Amino acid sequence: MRLIEHAYTAPSGEPNHYVSHLVTKDMSVGTYSIPAGGVDDQGVHREDEIYAVTSGRARIVTSDGEAEVGPGSVIFVPGGEEHRFVDITEDLTLLVFFAPPYSGRIEE
Repeated sequence: MRLIEHAYTAPSGEPNHYVSHLVTKDMSVGTYSIPAGGVDDQGVHREDEIYAVTSGRARIVTSDGEAEVGPGSVIFVPGGEEHRFVDITEDLTLLVFFAPPYSGRIEE
């Protein structure tokens, strides 16, 4: 067992903020934060991804549809699917799980 403790760190002048908490050969976990009114500038990546919204409100838009999200929402995005959080009305904090571990954006 590994216990990972990490405090939320607000973005400091950045449009959003990602902090990696754990990387193993099979998965990685981090926290992604976007301030209210901010822009989600992430690109498409190879890995399957699960988001768990811990605070804030927004809408997620994917090539498969869109949905309102808030605390307690859990979202699955398959690798290679374009997705973005929009209409961020409250500072958004997400616990993010990647499998396999996050390796970077797919070059467009």
